[in-house]
Amino acid sequence: MEIEHCIRQQADLPQINRCRSRIASLKVAFQHVSQVLELAGNPVRLKILLLLYEEKRLCVCDLSDVLGMTIPAISQHLKRLKVRHVVASDKQAQTVFYSLTSQYISILRPLFRTLVTAVGATP
Repeated sequence: MEIEHCIRQQADLPQINRCRSRIASLKVAFQHVSQVLELAGNPVRLKILLLLYEEKRLCVCDLSDVLGMTIPAISQHLKRLKVRHVVASDKQAQTVFYSLTSQYISILRPLFRTLVTAVGATP
């Protein structure tokens, strides 16, 4: 295996400092985006997130019917999303509705636009 090396004559210190500053200024944004991308990396959760994005709110039964999965399985995915504050719940009588939290809608919007554009649909 060949070892890679970096050989440069002189470091561009202003550029390096600018990049460090930029990364530091985006620390919280990196945490939010990486968190939601980690959760959306699961195909079932990605489907749940897309459905909540498009429909605004759905209950566990709705998601179970659409995805053809059991309610406990859907509930486990929603629990992971809720713990990370990607989705919020709103109980009305005996039904609990789930929706995306506002801070994650803006993060997910470009992802879903890309997803539906890839198949020629519109979000």
